[in-house]
Amino acid sequence: MALQPLRHRRLRSVGPAAKHLQNLSRRDFTAAAALIDGCWVSTEQKELVVDPATGDEIAEVAHCSAADMNRAINAADRSFAAWRALLPSQRGAILKSWASLMLAHAEELAILVTSEQGKPLAEARQEILYGAGFLDWFAAEGERAYGDTIPSHKTGSLLQVRMQPIGVAAAVTPWNFPVAMITRKAGAALAAGCPMIVKPASETPLSALALGRLAEEAGMPRGVLQVLVGNPIELSTPLLRDARIRALSFTGSTELGRLLLEGAADTIKKVSLELGGHAPFLIFDDVDLEKAVAGAMAAKFATSGQDCLAANRIYVQRGVYDAFVAAFAKAISQLKVGHGLDPKTDIGPMTKASVAHKCLAHIDDALKKGAKAFSTVQKGSLRSNFVPPTLLSDVTEEMVIAREETFGPVAAVLPFSSEEEVVARANANEMGLAGYIYTDNLRRALRLSEQIECGMLGINTASFTGPPIPFGGWKQSGLGREGARYGLAEYMELKYVCFGDLVA
Repeated sequence: MALQPLRHRRLRSVGPAAKHLQNLSRRDFTAAAALIDGCWVSTEQKELVVDPATGDEIAEVAHCSAADMNRAINAADRSFAAWRALLPSQRGAILKSWASLMLAHAEELAILVTSEQGKPLAEARQEILYGAGFLDWFAAEGERAYGDTIPSHKTGSLLQVRMQPIGVAAAVTPWNFPVAMITRKAGAALAAGCPMIVKPASETPLSALALGRLAEEAGMPRGVLQVLVGNPIELSTPLLRDARIRALSFTGSTELGRLLLEGAADTIKKVSLELGGHAPFLIFDDVDLEKAVAGAMAAKFATSGQDCLAANRIYVQRGVYDAFVAAFAKAISQLKVGHGLDPKTDIGPMTKASVAHKCLAHIDDALKKGAKAFSTVQKGSLRSNFVPPTLLSDVTEEMVIAREETFGPVAAVLPFSSEEEVVARANANEMGLAGYIYTDNLRRALRLSEQIECGMLGINTASFTGPPIPFGGWKQSGLGREGARYGLAEYMELKYVCFGDLVA
């Protein structure tokens, strides 16, 4: 498939994203500054923000250096004692105020997300609600960081286990959910009593900086939340080397996760990693076909396929295989590709051209090895960040798409015969983030919920995430959990205390 290169136009652009950004009531949401030590800091060097749908350069932000990061670390360290000393309810009140401000500015935040990330505006709006939900959740959960009293094994002693904040935390966040991944991490850290430094993806800094402004307005104390944009290696190096950074949370590729884990080893940081996925989606021949198609559409094409939870391997039992492929192809044909700010758009651009090229490479490899393709027909030429929604049927395990995460709107469908066979094939991968099972057989559902190797599993549903659930994976899909009480624990240390000689 031939692609046309993006034509980069300077900030005078009058494209859809530029027009929407110019009409924001909060013009400070696009100001070229970073949040460091309670101040909005400008830098001589700027980072350009590009609309992935058009190539327009729509804004610029401050490009921070290692020296700026060191200033942020110093500020966070200074702020730690006072922040942890606040009552959990006081920290929670600030988080709740932050969430309320997010909702008050939800439409403007959604426009920022779509302009810099590309997802359809309706999905961006949902992300704002989803992200604010984490702040509300952790505002309350911070008051429930309970410890334990242990029945003593020593005469006259009282044994306690306490939960205490670990210290300064840092978050390196991705471009596919530029708001929710910040609030899911920062909400937990701040509720636990830990200051946090956020390094957002270079592709999507506007929404992160806007969150920083709203946090400041919510009453966040100086140095408790800071946002810096710049070269990932340059800014990550101080975070990894400085022993005062006690916790590091990263969402992104497994390859980068390995490097960060290695870099954090010298100072023995507590590292939380939410890495790649390659989710199996199992459809058995006893399930309602319409329900299975709807689930597969939701699990595959949300966020234009740029989702670590996306169904990458759709296994369909042979008894319904042909009927499913036909119905799935029909549903895919209804999807409209376009700019995310167009209300008719279902599939926006890939945020990065490299993601689009990977999708097309997976399609080409599958076709060469015998797969059949169905793609939606789009009028006009495709720019390099767009990938038409594509169904690949008769996919085999030898094809690259069956072994690697695609991260785009390309659905690979593979036939299977028996339950035992499909479980073995689903588990034969080093990724284990999420999985999906569609069956109306309760015994089978219970069996497979034990056997599928992943951190999260949806049974007859494609929607299962949210603040109360522990988000994370097995194997090379990550370490630790986000959300729920388990996410709060990522930013806390256990302390055991023994009070002796209590008997007079």
